[in-house]
Amino acid sequence: MPHCTKCGAVVPDNAAFCGGCGAPQAAHYAAPAPAGAQSGLAENVAGALCYVLGWITGLIFYFTDKRPSVQFHAAQSIVVFGALTILSGGLGNFFVFGLAAGGLAGFSLGYTLWELVNLAGVILWIVLMVKTYQGERFRVPVAADLAEKIFGKA
Repeated sequence: MPHCTKCGAVVPDNAAFCGGCGAPQAAHYAAPAPAGAQSGLAENVAGALCYVLGWITGLIFYFTDKRPSVQFHAAQSIVVFGALTILSGGLGNFFVFGLAAGGLAGFSLGYTLWELVNLAGVILWIVLMVKTYQGERFRVPVAADLAEKIFGKA
């Protein structure tokens, strides 16, 4: 049975107002989230969603979901995709400036490296989401250790 949010009295389902104090009531009551699940999602789903938009969703889940497994995947996402974003931006600048300084050779080398980093990022993104959704705690070798040093063990 739902209770009034103001006085705590029991109110009938779908009641518009409390019979005791007259406070307006919500028409539908949401079931409480499981203990420890701040996001209300299953642990494997929340972990996989840490990787969906790279470091952005990693930050969101790091601050909103306190389950150790989700914290690990969020921290790993921040480190992996944060580093890939910085590396990709740096290589993008390298091939643009390589065109100005070294001509076509500098441009093609920089562009090739930039595309390889982006391809590796997409492959890693897919692998991390799939492995995490399957319930596996997949660790990216250097990034997982760095994430644990920066964000603490989860």
